[in-house]
Amino acid sequence: MIDSCFYLTQPMPEDQMSLIAVMLYDFQDRKFLPRERQGEDKFVQEVKDVESYLLKFKTKLSASLARCRIKHDLLSIECILPESVKVKQERSSSLPLYTWVNTLKSSVHEVQGVLKSAGFSKVKSIGQLEGQTFCQDPHCGDILVFPAQLKAQLCTTKLLSDHTLIIQDKSCSLGPNAVCSLVPEEGDVLMLGCFSGLTVSHTASLIADKHKAISKVQPTVFVCVSDRTNAQREELRQVVAAMGSKNVKLIEEVFQSLESTDKRLQKLRVILLIPKCSVSAVSNPVEFILQEKGDPELLQGLSQSCIAQSELEALVAQQRRDIEHSLKFSKVVAVVYSTCSSYKEENEEVVSRALEHAKARMEQQGEPKQVNFRLAPSPFSFSDHAEGPKETQPFFMFAPSKQSNGYFLAVLSREPEPVVKEEPHDVLVRANAKGILDGIGSNQLTRKEQQRQTSRMTKTTRARTSQPNLPSAVHSKSKETIMASHSTTSCGHQESTNRRQSSQASAMCMQALKNRVSRSLSSSKPESSAPEKGPTPALSSALTPTSRPRRAYQEVLKPVVLTLPSLHFPNFFPPQLSQPPSSQSRNYNWRPPAQGEPLARSRGGPSREALLKSQLLF
Repeated sequence: MIDSCFYLTQPMPEDQMSLIAVMLYDFQDRKFLPRERQGEDKFVQEVKDVESYLLKFKTKLSASLARCRIKHDLLSIECILPESVKVKQERSSSLPLYTWVNTLKSSVHEVQGVLKSAGFSKVKSIGQLEGQTFCQDPHCGDILVFPAQLKAQLCTTKLLSDHTLIIQDKSCSLGPNAVCSLVPEEGDVLMLGCFSGLTVSHTASLIADKHKAISKVQPTVFVCVSDRTNAQREELRQVVAAMGSKNVKLIEEVFQSLESTDKRLQKLRVILLIPKCSVSAVSNPVEFILQEKGDPELLQGLSQSCIAQSELEALVAQQRRDIEHSLKFSKVVAVVYSTCSSYKEENEEVVSRALEHAKARMEQQGEPKQVNFRLAPSPFSFSDHAEGPKETQPFFMFAPSKQSNGYFLAVLSREPEPVVKEEPHDVLVRANAKGILDGIGSNQLTRKEQQRQTSRMTKTTRARTSQPNLPSAVHSKSKETIMASHSTTSCGHQESTNRRQSSQASAMCMQALKNRVSRSLSSSKPESSAPEKGPTPALSSALTPTSRPRRAYQEVLKPVVLTLPSLHFPNFFPPQLSQPPSSQSRNYNWRPPAQGEPLARSRGGPSREALLKSQLLF
């Protein structure tokens, strides 16, 4: 147009230059012949004006095109395109048709039944697509794939008009499927970036169908629309409503201003980030940008086989800002990052730098290490066919091919919190600090136990050395008691009172003897089975190991010898067993049983033989 002086003689508004370029290509394809009207076509005035201007300059434009072909030795105008653009154009002509099932209106099984009733047959893989066939995608179960030429026939089944089957590129469906596999129960999702209402509806339908059987409350899908015009926001609402999604809410604030303390985002668990990218991995960029509401300015760089470095740096800077802010939300467990770019600067490098930046920020702020993010394995299984994705774990990547456009997906998940094993005394200390146990197992006791732990062995040895004095102490105490009882008996002449005191004293002696026997029997166990405790409180506290937690009180003693003094109980025997008083004193010694002698122990009390022996004893 410059060589033909079209710009100089026919100045046109800048907003109409795209229309002029499209109509010029159409005129050249028809050899600059006027377009024929069909029926009652309504002409737009702007289109009519541009068409008249081009018809006036058709001779000059044809001559300018011929000079360009001779200069560059080109056979046709298609040869002007770079080689990479021609390869993409060739691949796009053979791309299969990808569709996903709207589970809010139907199920995959029902849609397959409708297709089979309409004459379609199901095959196993994409390579077998031919004629009226379809297959299920190997990575996403809700995606059905058709040959490219069957789009018109699909419209006759009413699946497209009823919004039950949605035509969309596979690269736009990977993100929603990844989010659906990661979002927990009662967890919300936040979407931001460059995408259409179809992608929002796909995400909402998958999450609603997943949680339909779990709970009645559906998770909410929040969408950041701060970079969209009012017309684009209204269009998004209409698309979502037509799809039947009711769990979508729009956020008009800038994403960078959102924080984890926002009341609306208290249940936010997963973020889906589909940033504005170069679309360099898409074979049909024009169709893709128009459907996904992308940036048309990218087409200028794509037509020259490479994007300008300044534009690429601007895209990477925005991508880094978005992903770094996504990692700041404290309750988010995963961030899904998806692009349609073939540049490492927009894929692996952005993700790696974001993780490094997040780690450095957490170390600088002193946050715990369990909040760090890491690269998680891909939620999709890798295909075994030759044209499948490259084994570049943990990234999920596809290069552009005749079967699909290229794409990149990475999942950044939060590291699990380490399991902290807490000792029982630590739990008691923390509970006492909050005033729950009212001083039980307090900190002061724990400190005392730790201070006395070093001298525990010394005190235990000292206590053991003092143990032989026990029989003499018992003997002297028993002697004093008996002497007092004897003096009282000799001074008084009340038989009933003496008889009552005598029986009480004998019962106390029998109970003491019984307790000492049972304790001596338990002493045959190893010393390590229970801590030693003495008969007095002072000796018990000295023998108890202070480093062990509190248990039920247990007393284990070494065998001892008890020497009982002479006892005189007047009128103790019943009348039928009464005997004349004897002036002889009797001394009884108790000894521990031999190792081979059987012992009779019961919980109900002493045996019958023991009672008889006790009667004979006194």
